[in-house]
Amino acid sequence: MEMETVILHGKKFRKFISSEEIQNRIAVLAEKIKSEMSGSEPMFVPVLNGAFFFASDLIRHAGIHCEISFVRISSYAGTKSTGVIKSLMGINSNIEGKKIILLEDIVDSGETLIYLLNELSKHNPSQIKVASLLLKPTTLKHDVTIDYLGFEVPHDFLVGYGLDYDGLGRNLNDIYKLDN
Repeated sequence: MEMETVILHGKKFRKFISSEEIQNRIAVLAEKIKSEMSGSEPMFVPVLNGAFFFASDLIRHAGIHCEISFVRISSYAGTKSTGVIKSLMGINSNIEGKKIILLEDIVDSGETLIYLLNELSKHNPSQIKVASLLLKPTTLKHDVTIDYLGFEVPHDFLVGYGLDYDGLGRNLNDIYKLDN
């Protein structure tokens, strides 16, 4: 049963992007990745916890031989970014000479993405591409390239499909925005 609104930690969120729209867009991104990565075996690097759902669906839709290695980054507290990036878990594989596809749930300021690109580059991969389900272009502080982008979204606080509000809401199939 689809819900038009959800309540998390006493705050009301209204449906913003349906699961059907998400899955349709992921299928398009997966086809582009499949076409561009034909003949290679890239390593997908999902950023936990948020990109878990996006990564799972995208990698399965792409249907290509690949490796997967997770990184975990934290920079949020409640509904605000702390601006402080804490690397909690890193790459546990050799990525030298490999094609990397970094998977993000959302690019907001771009701080986390820049941090990750710099860290990954230190290990000399042959290529790094970025896939993000969501991008908030009005809040970007850095010039970043998203090679595979799902949706541009406004500067609203979002939950669902991997995005959480203090731990809740990640498991929602749709994406919801804070109802002010």
